[in-house]
Amino acid sequence: MNDDSKIVTPKRRKEDKPPRKQRKGMYILPSLFTVGNIAAGYYAILQILHASVADATHLDNAAIAIGFAVLFDGLDGRIARLTNTSSDFGRELDSLADVITFGVAPALLAWMWGFHLLPPGINPEMHTRLIQFGATASFLFLIAGTSRLARFNIQSNPQPSNPGRPGKKYFVGMPIPAGAGVIAAVVHFSGGEAVAQPWIAITWILMIVALGYLMVSTWRFYSFKDIDFHNRQPFRLIILLAALFAGIWYFSRQVLFGIALLYMVSGVFWRLQWLIRPRQTPPPPPYTEASQTS
Repeated sequence: MNDDSKIVTPKRRKEDKPPRKQRKGMYILPSLFTVGNIAAGYYAILQILHASVADATHLDNAAIAIGFAVLFDGLDGRIARLTNTSSDFGRELDSLADVITFGVAPALLAWMWGFHLLPPGINPEMHTRLIQFGATASFLFLIAGTSRLARFNIQSNPQPSNPGRPGKKYFVGMPIPAGAGVIAAVVHFSGGEAVAQPWIAITWILMIVALGYLMVSTWRFYSFKDIDFHNRQPFRLIILLAALFAGIWYFSRQVLFGIALLYMVSGVFWRLQWLIRPRQTPPPPPYTEASQTS
């Protein structure tokens, strides 16, 4: 037999081999940010448990930790989409992390800052009632956020009926990280100094209940998911982001407080706009995605 009859198979180059180890590592990457989310929530709870009237830094640290958790929660889903490493495990882990960090931690923070540390010098009966009503309002915030996660985890994401409004552009109902962010921003704005006046505590009860309602409502909130970082962005957007980061770095209390309240009011604004304008088109469809796709 001649050598010419032999079939020579080309050797596989190293770069042709499927990057199995690298692929598995990429699946872990989004979950690492989710674990960071859980760690921030756990740290916030520990700080809340150590809070006292004499030391306001613990509550401020808890608020800052929740703020970092909001950042981690936004990154894990975006990284999963960019690397195409979404998984059922990542989605379930992210949902459980949200219950801890954006449900339990801010509910405890709202109760401790607004009610539990009220000075005992006020009317004893009013003091007791405020603590009780505050605990009830905080629980309503927790159950509203948890219900929102459960509802949208099982929803089939219908396409919007109005083609002029892409569904991915909006959330229906305030996302639970945004609700937790509002509570954290208010506490951070105060420097962690607990509420000392009964009328402020009453206002705080109303605000917590309003946040819970916005989370389970059908009012739409901008999702920021239509921003595609793969494409070239206008220079003014880069300048705006740089100015935003600089503002947060040097004036975090004022800037984060303004951003949180502005986002909360935006949902109310869109709802009022739909109520005032002529009803020629149907209301925004109940479209949303799961909290993250990590």
